[in-house]
Amino acid sequence: MKHELARSIEILSRTPATLRALLGGVSEAWTMANYGPDTFSPYDVVGHLIHGEKTDWITRARWIMEKGVREPFPPFDRFAQQRESVGKTLATLLTEFETLRAQSLADLRSIRPDEGTLGLVGRHPSLGTVTMRELVSTWVVHDLNHIAQIAKALAFQYKDEVGPWRVYLPILPKG
Repeated sequence: MKHELARSIEILSRTPATLRALLGGVSEAWTMANYGPDTFSPYDVVGHLIHGEKTDWITRARWIMEKGVREPFPPFDRFAQQRESVGKTLATLLTEFETLRAQSLADLRSIRPDEGTLGLVGRHPSLGTVTMRELVSTWVVHDLNHIAQIAKALAFQYKDEVGPWRVYLPILPKG
């Protein structure tokens, strides 16, 4: 499927409600657990998405429009949530994410990305040149990737409880 801004907004606008439906009111036994070393818990993912709303997607879209390829984007701290989420409940994080995402989508619409704007080029600090279209497409897939990551973290908590059915559940490791 070719990128279309309206289709991107369809997914981006649903992520907060999806996370609220999946995680709202769920016990910490589910939301604080991950699926192994160097993996995110659902709580971590929500904090990571918040940090992205504050410093990544719209910030980089504006960067592309203002600076093009002259200067690379500032690097993104993939682990900022480890200090920024300290002391916050998941309910607080979900509300913060909903608010920030609504603002991000309003900002995206205000940019009025048309074919010309979506073709603008910026410079990623490690990937090199990227287009606005690629940035927005990546934003969508990033959301979906983290929704899958949350599902995996949740499923992993019952990896031993499913018994022999594990062979039919590709979200779980086979061994």
